[in-house]
Amino acid sequence: MKSQPPFTMCLRVKFYPPDPAALKEEITRYLVFLQIKRDLYHGRLLCKTSDAAMLAAYILQAEVGDYDPGKHPEGYSSKFQFFPKHSEKLERRISDIHKTELIGQTPEESELNFLQKAQELETYGVDPHPCKDVSGNPAFLAFTPFGFTVLQGNRRVHFLNWDEVTKLKFEAKTFHIYANQKEDKKIILTYFAPTPEACKHLWKCGVENQAFYKLDKSSQVRTVSSSNLFFKGSRFRYSGRVAKEVMEQRLVWYPVGAVLPSPTAQELYTSPSWRVKHTLAPLPSQLQ
Repeated sequence: MKSQPPFTMCLRVKFYPPDPAALKEEITRYLVFLQIKRDLYHGRLLCKTSDAAMLAAYILQAEVGDYDPGKHPEGYSSKFQFFPKHSEKLERRISDIHKTELIGQTPEESELNFLQKAQELETYGVDPHPCKDVSGNPAFLAFTPFGFTVLQGNRRVHFLNWDEVTKLKFEAKTFHIYANQKEDKKIILTYFAPTPEACKHLWKCGVENQAFYKLDKSSQVRTVSSSNLFFKGSRFRYSGRVAKEVMEQRLVWYPVGAVLPSPTAQELYTSPSWRVKHTLAPLPSQLQ
């Protein structure tokens, strides 16, 4: 480790729930809310200005409650950092929505509305991997609950749902995505990672996400090879439950190794004061 003690350990969401509003436990929804809030701040959750204003207003309502002229002077929303950067016009729009459209919403309701809005966006659940396309143009590859996506210039240029993706391969720094689209149209997308190690990590992330979101049962998981049958390559197998098993069994999305809270602790976690005091520690965004 490069840093010195004391070390800070932070929770991060690895597999985003396809429908975060369907999570049964409030504390689990809140932790996902914190992760997506962080994604918004670090520029991973890309969206239109109107959507950005709505999301930020939900955060504001969850943090401070209803607008109160006595408590919230002019420019009160500027104390909150919702995005990497934003204009005064957007800040005013956030305040207007908070003042007029969200009156009466509890923190829980605001967080739920935030999750529902975020889940509709193209970049929900994106963990961007920097690459280049065959023309040498920068691109970010990502795997989401719904499929494989490519971002260029802060917009999505390719999307393949998990049912369309048939194979993921890599050789040195080259990453290939094989897919079958409508009318048996077969396509191959090729991208180049910065290093062979980064490419292998990208491939493993893809294999994990495809198994987790596409399969019906963990018993269907198979060991996957990175190359053709007759050539030596890396082999990898996802280990764990798949999304459908987790949701059908109504299990709580706690991180591996976490200690489940007692009823007393859960009451503490879901209290408004706990919500205000606990946030995710910021890290630099790969999209910046």
